[in-house]
Amino acid sequence: MKFLLVFDFDHTIIDENSDSWIVKCAPDNKLPNELRNSYRPGHWTEYMGRVFAYLGDNGIKEDEMKRTMTTIPFTAGMVDLLGFIGKNKELFDCIIVSDSNTVFIDWILKAADFHKVFDEVFTNPAAFSSTGYLTVQNFHAHHCAKCPKNLCKRQVLKEFLDKQLERGVSYTQIVYIGDGGNDLCPVMFLKKDDVAMPRQGYTLERKISQLAQDLSPVECSVLVWSSATEIMSYLKVLIKE
Repeated sequence: MKFLLVFDFDHTIIDENSDSWIVKCAPDNKLPNELRNSYRPGHWTEYMGRVFAYLGDNGIKEDEMKRTMTTIPFTAGMVDLLGFIGKNKELFDCIIVSDSNTVFIDWILKAADFHKVFDEVFTNPAAFSSTGYLTVQNFHAHHCAKCPKNLCKRQVLKEFLDKQLERGVSYTQIVYIGDGGNDLCPVMFLKKDDVAMPRQGYTLERKISQLAQDLSPVECSVLVWSSATEIMSYLKVLIKE
């Protein structure tokens, strides 16, 4: 009996958007209008590449970025939840599927000593170049019309489950914890025994509600949360059953 916990990162594990938070490193804590206005829907990763280039051009170094990123607050109750999962790792496999990047997630999880809670992190690969600039790439190429160009979370989840099955690992239940519009695609992949946990007041909750109103509800159960202590309460019941 093993459960798979799938977490988004921004506005789910942390209470902010990590890509927006890095702007605190920019001169006067803001980006020039022409850079801000250069974003095109579905092409966030390319936009962040330009943001990182701007920070590099302004002499913002790795240590300053790291200091800034590790001040991001965790979502209410999340520290307790991750501590609980860490103590019960024999029951939970735990992955992150995020539109952030490897550098930011690694810094934040390691600073709080939560990196061992997660078995795998699927996010956009990032690295510092020889000139000290942070660079980021798309996670993969995919053919899903619903998702941003760089990442289809459903495809990531499906490929992870297939790989686990080859290793002889299957899950009693998948619990998907997220907040954003790009979390809807993987949620629609979940089966009736699984649970989607959208964060209250965020896009994922609204989109799931809209599907129910349109009489095409998601197949899995839906439990809304505002504090991660509610997620922990659910998991405690789950492992007692």
